[in-house]
Amino acid sequence: MVGFGIIDDDPVCRRMLESIIEENNLGKILTSSPGGDDAMEDIMETNPQVVLIDLLMPGMDGITIIMELQKAGYGGNFIMISQIDNKEMVAEAYKNGIEFFIHKPINRAEVTAVIENVKAKLKLNQSLYTIKKSLSQLEITPASVLKETDPLTDSSDRIVQHILMSIGLIGERGSNDILTAMEILIDKNYSINNFPPLKELYEKIAIHYNRFIDEEELKREIRAIEQRIRRSVMLALTNLASIGLTDYTNPKFEHYASLLFDFQDVRLKMNELKNEDSKVSGVKINVKKFLQVIYVETLDKLHAGE
Repeated sequence: MVGFGIIDDDPVCRRMLESIIEENNLGKILTSSPGGDDAMEDIMETNPQVVLIDLLMPGMDGITIIMELQKAGYGGNFIMISQIDNKEMVAEAYKNGIEFFIHKPINRAEVTAVIENVKAKLKLNQSLYTIKKSLSQLEITPASVLKETDPLTDSSDRIVQHILMSIGLIGERGSNDILTAMEILIDKNYSINNFPPLKELYEKIAIHYNRFIDEEELKREIRAIEQRIRRSVMLALTNLASIGLTDYTNPKFEHYASLLFDFQDVRLKMNELKNEDSKVSGVKINVKKFLQVIYVETLDKLHAGE
């Protein structure tokens, strides 16, 4: 069960957060404090996996507390709570370790969805650790296993296709490039620690399509693959943001939005879709993270099915 700490000078807000977490069985409240040195001592003593913390508090603000906790060795996850919409302050918060942002006044559905996303991230990190550990101990590589057992190859394709279908990419031109990328990564037994640079991966995809391609054609194909995958990743962000606007608690949105993208960018894309006439700048995508997460998810499901 995930342990939570709450730091907020507003007692009503603290009680609401405690109630939401407990009534929805999201985890266990380990500490709840109005802030200051006592709050930091409580966090270090109870060591919750997730801390929900107010941005603006008298005496010591949320960002300062986060920095002090990190200096003291706390390595948990943070969710920032505030009614402040100042982009510079939000950027500073993310820079200092904030994973997610909840706006006041507290909304039960939003709090629940954000916490579920943080829990999914924790689960992914644990899966990644397990996969790294198991792969480092394997004497036989996934590539050799795949060559010996056709069902596993089919299974990996089906897993990737299911993920792409969940985020609305099946049928997109870049989806085939992503499928091929996963096939190459699994076949070559890459780990997250030695994940290839994107240009190198795109080159492998191009050569996979045509082994006898000349240098100029190879460069053009690499650029085309890069553009197709990037468009697909941006489309996935748009699809998930659209789902989030319609139903913040949709399982696909809860599971994939924060795993594949920085949630700040998901929010920006949601605002962009909601306000069609306004131009929202700053929406970014991290293609490498996107491919790494799909790769980890695929390996995780393959190992689970063994």
